[in-house]
Amino acid sequence: MKAKFTLSRFSAYYGSHRALQQIDLLIPTRRILGIIGPAGSGKTTFLRSLNRLNDLTAGFRRQGEVRLDGEDIYGAEFDPIALRRRVGMLFALPIALPMSIYENVVYGPRMQGINTRSQLDQLVESSLRAAFLWDEVKDRLKSSGLRLSGGQQQRLCLARVLALNPEVILLDEPTSGLDPISTAKIEDALTMLKEQYTIVLVTNNTMQAGRVADATAFFFMGELIEHDETKKIFTNPAQQRTLEYVTGRFG
Repeated sequence: MKAKFTLSRFSAYYGSHRALQQIDLLIPTRRILGIIGPAGSGKTTFLRSLNRLNDLTAGFRRQGEVRLDGEDIYGAEFDPIALRRRVGMLFALPIALPMSIYENVVYGPRMQGINTRSQLDQLVESSLRAAFLWDEVKDRLKSSGLRLSGGQQQRLCLARVLALNPEVILLDEPTSGLDPISTAKIEDALTMLKEQYTIVLVTNNTMQAGRVADATAFFFMGELIEHDETKKIFTNPAQQRTLEYVTGRFG
């Protein structure tokens, strides 16, 4: 199975605090990797290490390697801006821009120099369809994105990421504040999107990882305790701490 990301003895620090401890992990292409673990386990730090957003945090430093398609993303020649175009990210809190639904989706492509109306129209429709939002907004694309519900705004943010045509989508608890119906729509979208994208999903909802992830990694106190096919993690984990977490005995 082809690796999209390969992490080798990767550690991350904020000042003197070590947030991740020598992580070795292979993330295959076009699959969903679920990241689970209690608060403070390093899940978000891990996710932000994949597109170097941690670089923007004062006191951050790292050791080890993270390779994307074999290239060291922390190498001196690797452009972090170009990296973030290839590795898009969706955050827990949806942040729709104060503009129309249409302009929310095309904001990134316009910044990249795409201004042909027909091309932008096609991007808007394809991105909104992929985010399972097109049928709900196709007749009001000129309306403000801020008027959408929370679940719709999260799917709009997903469409905005997709419009940039990334290779990888990182999601940091994308359904934490959403109702069950909106959560199901996001999960349905992810299941379809893995046919084209590599997806890494951080979630505090273990059942969500069980529903959508092909493989799951359990983090605890900055360590990668176990990584395996999702079915095995939830039915027959190799580590006692994993069993205790997925059965709700702590966390």
